[in-house]
Amino acid sequence: MEKLVSFRLITLLITGLFLTETTAWAGVATDSPTLKIVATNYPLAYFAERIGGNRVSVDLPVPADEDPAFWKPTAKAVGDMQKAELILLNGADYEKWLPRVSLSKFKLADTSTSFKNNFIRVENAVTHSHGPGGMHSHEGIAFTTWLDFDQAGKQAEAAALAMIRKRPELKSLMMDNLKPLKDDLLVLDSHMQALASSKPGIPLLGSHPVYQYLARRYGLNLKSVHWEPNEMPSEEAWAGLRKLLETHPAQWMIWEAQPSEAIVEKLKVLGISSLVFTPSANRPETGDFLEVMKTNLDQLKEAFH
Repeated sequence: MEKLVSFRLITLLITGLFLTETTAWAGVATDSPTLKIVATNYPLAYFAERIGGNRVSVDLPVPADEDPAFWKPTAKAVGDMQKAELILLNGADYEKWLPRVSLSKFKLADTSTSFKNNFIRVENAVTHSHGPGGMHSHEGIAFTTWLDFDQAGKQAEAAALAMIRKRPELKSLMMDNLKPLKDDLLVLDSHMQALASSKPGIPLLGSHPVYQYLARRYGLNLKSVHWEPNEMPSEEAWAGLRKLLETHPAQWMIWEAQPSEAIVEKLKVLGISSLVFTPSANRPETGDFLEVMKTNLDQLKEAFH
């Protein structure tokens, strides 16, 4: 009887030690401090939020009315980045301000490095002005990399790996969260491929040269102008469009944001309808990245009817 009691006591002690060790190990993840991240555009912020959940704090420092690609950080924004543990960069020449600020290279994670050999170079771009950013050009490397949803998946994975390097104890959690995010992006990719292949080769217009990766990935026959949704183009710009239509008879123009009614009506005279496909570079007023992209695809369906 005494041997049986002793055996049971030993079993209980071993079980208790195992549970204590397991709880302590789990506590490493539970007690990990919140990972402070700065993202340089909204797609990266969305990816980080999906991957890290409530274990991360993600800051997108760009004001709501500015294009992150042409934003110039204030001294306060640079100070906040210096305090962050991780800065997620889009890469592809997106962060033009980066060489002019002092940031530790150990904080930086370029999410487009894995496909840098496939960057699209833009030549002979027009210099123009819109918004608070002043005069700028789209010459150099095309930077809306995430509009190729396959590349977006690679950027999400790069973000996850960078976050795991900062919090290795959260690897399982972050990898578990990455999978449904990549699945969502894969569904977008599949739907976009199906849509584009339903009516291949139809001529399309882009209001701005930001759709290069979208066009390449999905085989869109798209040519872009340099128009702003709330600025009536000059007579010279309208003449240029009419000239373009002689060899590229598009019936749809894709806009980053809803164009003014005056522009829409003037385009209709030329037989061109308008639709919105927003890159969602900055945080939307409502919804999230996935919802915005689903809406974009619904809008684009009009051109493929």
